[in-house]
Amino acid sequence: MGANGTKKILIVDDENIVVDSCSRTFREQGFEVDTALSGLEGVRKASRGDFDLIITDYMMADINGIELVECVRRTNPHAPVIMITGYPTNDLEVRAAKNGVFEYLEKPFSPEEINRVAQRAIQWREQARAEDRQEVYGRLMEKIDLVTGGVGFSAPAAVCHAVTRTVSPGKARLPLVPLLILGLFAGIYIGFGAALATLVGHDAAAFMGVGVAKLLSGLVFSVGLILVVVAGAELFTGNNLMIAAIADRKITPGEMLGKWAIVYFANFAGSLLLVWIMYHSNLWKTANSAVGAQALSIANAKVNLTFSEAFFRGIGCNWLVCLAVWMALSARQISGKILAIVFPITAFVALGFEHCIANMYFIPMGILLKSAPFAAALGLDLSHLTWGAFITANLVPVTIGNIVGGAGFVGLLYWVVYLRKKNL
Repeated sequence: MGANGTKKILIVDDENIVVDSCSRTFREQGFEVDTALSGLEGVRKASRGDFDLIITDYMMADINGIELVECVRRTNPHAPVIMITGYPTNDLEVRAAKNGVFEYLEKPFSPEEINRVAQRAIQWREQARAEDRQEVYGRLMEKIDLVTGGVGFSAPAAVCHAVTRTVSPGKARLPLVPLLILGLFAGIYIGFGAALATLVGHDAAAFMGVGVAKLLSGLVFSVGLILVVVAGAELFTGNNLMIAAIADRKITPGEMLGKWAIVYFANFAGSLLLVWIMYHSNLWKTANSAVGAQALSIANAKVNLTFSEAFFRGIGCNWLVCLAVWMALSARQISGKILAIVFPITAFVALGFEHCIANMYFIPMGILLKSAPFAAALGLDLSHLTWGAFITANLVPVTIGNIVGGAGFVGLLYWVVYLRKKNL
């Protein structure tokens, strides 16, 4: 703290324009501002002063922002750090959270945006001063600095911190056009998994039994979420984890619901695009249309679920999907991310749970195949396989169940465990 009780901020960035802009913003707010134009200079100044807040760039010529934070923590463990970068990645967000970064901010940002984040950081600093510092620091390190067994995975607490305070706010700030494109991709990617599961499952039961057939279908369906996580896409069901950032007041309910709506309908559009491609490819005619018959049977079974069946199957599904996303965030290597995804996704498919985005592929594909020549020979009652029943009998209850399973049982409850100030 500076003279006369003013708050002290250290700004570290090797770009003059960023330093000057941030300095002007905070001086206008009455802060005492010190600056450093390199990472090493920032470390020297941080070690000599008790700053209320440190703002640092990630990419600098001498040392990067993570290295700076590691040095600062030795001499000033309680100072909140805001990291800014023009090169955001999920891995960097997790590393930043693990090393105690209070919040992660992407360039470009407005003066109002960084001022809001700074105010939250300083409020946290004030709380740390008011409470017992060792207790506060112990809780913080439990959240952000545990690594399990040295095998390349961050602790659940670090993942919770990353999901709540870096990943989710980053998603909330994603511009419309990239969000639409990434949402379209996710619908297509999950559709790829659904199409592959249909192919593999169409005759597997005859050779290996129903249980093994379901297991194999789930295993190959995993490719959908692997593509979403590793290649990069915005999936509605995975984004249900954003509820943790609402609970932590890092984003507003309006921001979350707006992004959810955009991603949901972009996922729908992507799924329908793949349905159109797959239908006109005539690949459903494989094995004398046995693959098409499997697709039609899957769709018909889904629209004939009761509302409660669809709802509860939706809960189980996204509980597992969000756990897969959660664990994938903890892995540092692509191989670890894939392994984290495969087992929960295999489980949800094999158990027969319902995923709203996957059903945006499965059911429309069945509706198109309803008029195919082979359909009458199956002996199925297809009267309920309509667009209306798709929406009301399946998509609505499954979507609600997915939100409960993902947002409620994963995002919200893990926030209660790891980030809520006073546990229930």
